[in-house]
Amino acid sequence: MTPRSEAPDKDVFGEREPLREVVSNLPHRPGVYRMLAADGSVLYVGKARDLKKRVASYFQKTSSLEARIQVMVARIESIETTVARSESEALLLENNLIKALAPRYNILYRDDKSYPYLMMTGHAYPKLGFHRGALEKPHRYFGPFSSAGALRESIQLMQKVFRLRTCEDTVFSNRSRPCLLHQIRRCTAPCVKLIDEARYAEDVRDAELFLRGRDGEVMQRLEQRMESAALAQNYEDAAVFRDQIQALRAVRQRQFVSGDERMDADVVALVEINGALCVNLVSIRNGMHHGDKCFFPEHAEGYDAPQALEAFIAQHYLERDVPALIVLNQEIDTEVLANALSEQAGREVTLTARTSGDRRVWVNMAQTNARLALEQRLSMHSTQESRLEAMQQALGLPASAQRIECFDISHTLGEATVASCVVFDGGSMQKSQYRRYNIAQAKAGDDYAAMREVLDRRYRKIVGGEWVLPDLILIDGGKGQVSSACEVMNELGLSEIPLAGVSKGEERKAGMEQLIIPGRPESLRLGPDHPGLHLIQKIRDEAHRFAIEGHRGRRAKPRRTSKMEGIPGVGPKRRQKLLAHFGGLRGVAAASLDELAQVEGINRALAERIYAELH
Repeated sequence: MTPRSEAPDKDVFGEREPLREVVSNLPHRPGVYRMLAADGSVLYVGKARDLKKRVASYFQKTSSLEARIQVMVARIESIETTVARSESEALLLENNLIKALAPRYNILYRDDKSYPYLMMTGHAYPKLGFHRGALEKPHRYFGPFSSAGALRESIQLMQKVFRLRTCEDTVFSNRSRPCLLHQIRRCTAPCVKLIDEARYAEDVRDAELFLRGRDGEVMQRLEQRMESAALAQNYEDAAVFRDQIQALRAVRQRQFVSGDERMDADVVALVEINGALCVNLVSIRNGMHHGDKCFFPEHAEGYDAPQALEAFIAQHYLERDVPALIVLNQEIDTEVLANALSEQAGREVTLTARTSGDRRVWVNMAQTNARLALEQRLSMHSTQESRLEAMQQALGLPASAQRIECFDISHTLGEATVASCVVFDGGSMQKSQYRRYNIAQAKAGDDYAAMREVLDRRYRKIVGGEWVLPDLILIDGGKGQVSSACEVMNELGLSEIPLAGVSKGEERKAGMEQLIIPGRPESLRLGPDHPGLHLIQKIRDEAHRFAIEGHRGRRAKPRRTSKMEGIPGVGPKRRQKLLAHFGGLRGVAAASLDELAQVEGINRALAERIYAELH
C-alpha cells in the first residue's frame, strides 16, 4: 500500500477529530505504529520508514484501499507509535509486537516451540540426545532441525553407523550387563566397559565430523581403521568397520542433497490455493537435509503471496538462528529483511529467489510439499464443513452454530475422578481451549453429581463473562447425565443453549449411538453413515481421550510416593526396615499393632501412629 499524500482526508475521520490531530503530528522518522479499537484492543501493528507518510496513507479518501483495510480503518479509535533508530530496528519491534499481541488484521504464523537440536553431551562417554531450549556448555549441539521427527530419525541413523549410547545417565551408571541396543548392534555398551574410553572417543569424533558435513574424511578414517584391523588379522573388528562404511554410504545417499557438503541453507516456498496459504520450510545443514515443516498463517485474508512470505521471514527468523542463505520461491523486498538478519547473525545473510541447479531442485521440492499439505488441509476442512452442516440440520441448529463443547467423566471405581471439556470451533478442535476439572465435591462413583459439578464450575464462569457461550453442549452419557446437565443450565439461566447426550446404546457399537435431546420423547439415531454423526463421534472420542489421560495422571500421582512418607517419626531408615520386614507396603498395612511394634526402632506409640495413618 503506497501513500499518495501526507495530508489525511478529513472526511475519513468523521467524528474522530483527535485521531486526525495525532496523524498530522507524527514525525518523518522510522518506527512502529499500532492501530487500536475503542475497547483498547490492538487491530494492527505495522512498521514504517516514514511514520507520518505511512500512517497518513490509511486515511486517504480513496477506494484503492483493500476491503479488509477499509473495515479496519473504520474501527480505529486511537494510534500509538514508537520511533526507532532504523527500519531494521522497526522490523524487529514489529515482529515482537505481532507475536505478543496477535492483532486481528496482521497475518500471524503460529510457531511457539523452540526448534530441536541433536546434543552430544560432555561426559567421558558422550551420549546422543534430543534437546530443546538453551544451549549449554560443555555439551555440543548440531542443528537446528525443522521437526522432532527428522531429528529422531537422524539419531537412529547415527546409532546405526557410530553406535553411540542414547540412554539416560541414571541407566548408564547402574547397568550390570549390556542392553538390547548392544545386542542389535546399535550401541557398543560403554556402560559395562565393553569398549574403552579411547576407542569410544574415536567413534564420537567420527560422528562429529559427519554431523559437520565432513563425511568424506570420516569414510577415509574408517577405511584406514578397517585396513589396519585386517592387517593385524583382527577380522571381527574389520567387519565392524566394513559395516559402518556401508551404513555411512547408505545414510549419505539418503541425507545429502547437495554436492557442497558445507552448505547451510533454508528453502522457503509459499503456495496459494483459492486464497489459502501454506509455507514449507526445508532445512539444510552441512549439506544434509534436516527435514521440512509446513506453516499455515492466521488472519491471512487480503494478503498476497509476497506480503505473506515477507511476514513469514520476519516472524520466523528474527531472534532465532538463521543460516547464511535463504532461498525463496518468489521475489520479495529483501533489503530490510537481509539487513536486519545480517545484523542479528553478525555475518552476511543472503535472501534470494534466483534458482538454478541444486537450488531449483530444493525449491521445487518445497513447493510440492507445500501444495500437498495445503490440498490435504483444504480437503479435511471441506469434509469438516460438510459434517458440521449435516449435524446442524439433524439437530435443528442454525447455520451460525460453530462452537461445540463436549464433556466426559473418567474414574476407576470412583477413584481420582476427572472431568474433561474439549472445544470444537472454526472447523477444528481447539486444543488450547481444552480444560480438565478434578472432581472433589461429588460422591465417589456418582457420575451424575460429577457432571453437575463440572458444568456448574464451567458455566458459572461464562455467566461471569470469562468464557464464550457455546452453540451446542455435548454430554458423553445417557438420560441421567443429560438430566443433571439440564438442571445446572436451568439454575444458571443458560437453558437456551442447545444440549445433547451421546449414548452408546445397548450394543455399544460405533455407529449405533443415540442422541438424547431434552424435550424429545425418543432418542435420535442418525445411522452409521451419517456425516453429522461422524463429527459427533470425533468430538466425543476426543473428550473421552482427554478425560482418561487426566484421570490416569491423577491416579498415578499418589502411587509414585509411599503413604508412609508423610508419617511423623518414620524416616527413610525406619521406612526401609518396615518394608523389608513385611515385604512391602501392603504387608505393612495388613500388620497389627503388635506386629508393627516388634520391628526394630518402632515403639508402641509410633506403631499406633503408623497404624492410624494407614487405616
